[in-house]
Parts: sequence; structure tokens; C-alpha cells
Amino acid sequence: MKIWSDPIEFHSEEEPYIDRISFYQRKTGFTEAVQTGVGQLNSIPIAIGVMDFQFMGGSMGSVVGEKITRLIEYATNRSLPVIIVCASGGARMQEGSLSLMQMAKIYSASYDYQ
Repeated sequence: MKIWSDPIEFHSEEEPYIDRISFYQRKTGFTEAVQTGVGQLNSIPIAIGVMDFQFMGGSMGSVVGEKITRLIEYATNRSLPVIIVCASGGARMQEGSLSLMQMAKIYSASYDYQ
């Protein structure tokens, strides 16, 4: 399943970035390093995000940042508690500054959440 792009056309001596993403999708069964959703904990509605270190070391690319941001915004709009289990290996170098900006985007959503 090819759904990602290589925004900075990252080249290394290893396999192309898109191929690495495809490999981890097959290996883990996930499309990205974070899974998000809503549910209940002791009958309390919650919004939850769980990062999986097995997917590229839990690294944060554009999709991970977007999913976490949308989770926080969803929780904010519905006054839900948010639980995020972070197992990140940092920003994904293959996406350059696009991945670094995800932290600022998540921080902004978190600031609005409080």
C-alpha cells in the first residue's frame, strides 16, 4: 500500500524512504507509528494515542504529528481527557523540517486543550 511521499527526496545508502515505510507497515500491520482513538477507561470517555517503537523507532513524521494534533483537537471539542503513551525515537530525519514542525503543532493544540 503506497500512500506516503518522500517530501525532501531523502537519499541514503539504504533503501528509499517510501520502501522503508512500506516495510514497517507490513511488519507491524499499522500505517504509522501512532494509533489514535476514543474509548472508555473505568466508564470514563477518553481520547487515547499510543506510539509503537517497532514502527521506525516510534519516530515522528508529518502523519504522526497530524494524528496526535487531531486527537487533541477532538478531545478539546468534546471535553475529553487525553492519554498519550509516547515511545518516540524523535523526529523523522527523512522528512527534514516537516517532521520537526510537528512538535510545534502538537504543542499548539495542547496549549488550546488546557
